[in-house]
Amino acid sequence: MKYKIAMLPGDGVGKDVMDAAQIVLNASGLDAEYIYGDIGWEFWKKEGNPLPERTIKILKETDCALFGAITSKSKKEAQEELAEHLKGKIEYSSPIVKLRQMFDLYANVRPCKAYKGNPLNYRDDIDIVIFRENTQCLYAGVEFYPLPDEVRKALELNKNMLKFHDVPAEDIAISVRIFTREGCRRIIKKAFEYAKEYGRKSVTVAEKPNVIRETSGMMIEEARKIAQQYPDIEYKEVNIDALTMWLLKNPADYDVIVTSNMFGDIISDEAAQLVGGLGFAGSGNIGTNYAIFEPTHGSAPKYAGKYVVNPVGMIVAVRMMFEWLGERKLADKLENAIAKTIEEGKARTYDMGGNTSTLEMAEEIVRNMD
Repeated sequence: MKYKIAMLPGDGVGKDVMDAAQIVLNASGLDAEYIYGDIGWEFWKKEGNPLPERTIKILKETDCALFGAITSKSKKEAQEELAEHLKGKIEYSSPIVKLRQMFDLYANVRPCKAYKGNPLNYRDDIDIVIFRENTQCLYAGVEFYPLPDEVRKALELNKNMLKFHDVPAEDIAISVRIFTREGCRRIIKKAFEYAKEYGRKSVTVAEKPNVIRETSGMMIEEARKIAQQYPDIEYKEVNIDALTMWLLKNPADYDVIVTSNMFGDIISDEAAQLVGGLGFAGSGNIGTNYAIFEPTHGSAPKYAGKYVVNPVGMIVAVRMMFEWLGERKLADKLENAIAKTIEEGKARTYDMGGNTSTLEMAEEIVRNMD
């Protein structure tokens, strides 16, 4: 077959929406083999590894992956649920974050589009694509607790750290916000290239350089340089806190937004709510040679196995996967089917005020593909 695609349902409703995605994939006619892999909380509890090596092997042998949802819990809860013989020996880490790092999936791309006829739209004229740097910032995983003496000594080279000198090591925790110049360059370049390819009018960089001067400052510095290479695309800058307000006040002013990892995680959820909530939000974790596509919602354990959640976010992720594979006609066909299904309103899941099931929604989208 032309493509090999890894399928990682994960936890909770991840399995439900993956079943919906499979309905769409089967009907699409994509020449692909679908290989299912193990990932998630179940494997953490039993094996002490939510991302088994056998799954990593599958990913390395495929062209890209679809991912459902993951359950993550606090450090204490993770230890409590671990198999008895493993308790205290290992610590939980998010498998999706690990995959982003392992495969250098540096661009998290999240389209937030208001489909006509969606009763949950904040406004009907919203069409924003957010580019979130996906491997650095606070998600780099460089954290300390309790604080080692040698780390404290190094940090006290900065006089602002001296105010914490007398805080005991067990009473202070540190998470490091790490940017590299190359990390800034490539996510900004990715955003501008996308804007150029799809005829987008503007790129807005959202950071906080007036307070977080070194890291946000580096992002802004690189953005200004790169923007000069794209004179036909309007370049804007906005502080991230102001953006949370302006997205509600004037969402149509924004086209492509690019920001760092933590800010991007937060702002993309706000933008998703403007177009109906996380049930409509798909995303792509995209690197140079590999990509993993997923809805942005969580595992929602209370709904797991009931097939009531909205699968549109997952099906948008399928559309993004088609596009990434170069199957543009198929991507457009699916996009039109999603739009038609929502506009007609014959099928609506519970979040939209209806009683259409997860799988029925997928089936309706398939009918509109035809």
